[in-house]
Amino acid sequence: MRLTVTTWNINSVRLRIDLVLRFLAEHGPDVLCLQETKCPDDAFPLKALRGSGYEHVVFAGQKGYNGVAILSRLPLHTRDVMGFCGRADARHISAVLGPEAGQAAGLVLHNFYIPAGGAVPDRDLNDKFAHKLDFLQELRAWGGRRPSGPAILVGDLNVAPLEHDVWSHKQLLDVVSHTPIETQALETLRGEAGWIDAARHLTPEPEKIYTWWSYRSPDWNAANKGRRLDHAWVSPDLAGTVRAVEVLRAARGWERPSDHVPVTLTLDL
Repeated sequence: MRLTVTTWNINSVRLRIDLVLRFLAEHGPDVLCLQETKCPDDAFPLKALRGSGYEHVVFAGQKGYNGVAILSRLPLHTRDVMGFCGRADARHISAVLGPEAGQAAGLVLHNFYIPAGGAVPDRDLNDKFAHKLDFLQELRAWGGRRPSGPAILVGDLNVAPLEHDVWSHKQLLDVVSHTPIETQALETLRGEAGWIDAARHLTPEPEKIYTWWSYRSPDWNAANKGRRLDHAWVSPDLAGTVRAVEVLRAARGWERPSDHVPVTLTLDL
């Protein structure tokens, strides 16, 4: 059985619903995990998404910022939401693929939106950066308690952990998302819990991989100053099933795009 799971920070699901529907029509993953939906639950565009063939949808949102959702062609069971740092701020949602999902039945999907961290990489001067570091620390503590069976963790983790996950390692060492304290925290929690970084499992460094290009760049494509902020991790028992991780760079050039693009993980189960 081939299973495809896409992660995409959509930067407002209502504003970009046409882009979501276009992506689903053109690429049709089995599962789409969205972050930064920026949408309270009572306004989530459920009818439009179900109309596109994704009958199984779980989401957690709030007005104006954050928000996560999982859309699936396959049945979803046991929706769960975790809070971190004493906040219920819609940064995580998980679900289990149901018994009707064939060989994928029982697989746990985790969808995360980790805090961006603001602009100043100093926890004493920047509460947003302090929140990010605390979130990563709590995620590290949770990571070892994930289910022992097959699991996938995706999302906008807002950290580009490796040297070639950014356009210039040297120039971005003091820029939030690539500072050593963040990159070490993310790699430590991933390693301790045994998660496999699917993109780097298939495409080791020094090849560059980017999933995000800033709105501030007047010509993002020519400048190509990207970062790999969007990730797909698999539990060790799924490592041998990973067949592809595809970054849809073209989506950054769509009309009124998100600054992130879809990243699709393909497994052969």
